[in-house]
Amino acid sequence: MANKKGTNKAKDPLQNLESDEQQRMRFQVELEFIQCLSNPNYLHFLAQRDYFKDPAFVNYLNYLQYWKKPEYAKFIKYPMCLYFLDLLQSEEFRRKIVSAQCCKFIDDQSILLWQHYSRRRTRTLADKGKFKQ
Repeated sequence: MANKKGTNKAKDPLQNLESDEQQRMRFQVELEFIQCLSNPNYLHFLAQRDYFKDPAFVNYLNYLQYWKKPEYAKFIKYPMCLYFLDLLQSEEFRRKIVSAQCCKFIDDQSILLWQHYSRRRTRTLADKGKFKQ
């Protein structure tokens, strides 16, 4: 939306309705919630309680996609949550995460990924240390 000076400023409609303190609180709550999405067991918990069948909740998950923008993503400590946020856009994934077997498989694969990354990172840092000496 262009203002009178011709610059583009897309404004969040909630920004006009919320005080600075309310905006900070919303930011913190949404950041905490989105990072919880990196835990497959939490996704399973939500699925068991039919949150993913609620169109309003699914719409909220779609709204949270803005966290993938660099200016927001830099605050995220667990980037896996963005991957799961993408998966949650799929009705098929939302249906399958109800299964304990599916949840366990995803949890196991996540742990294996982190272990592989940790070992590789340690090896890379050790190799860099050898070249500096």
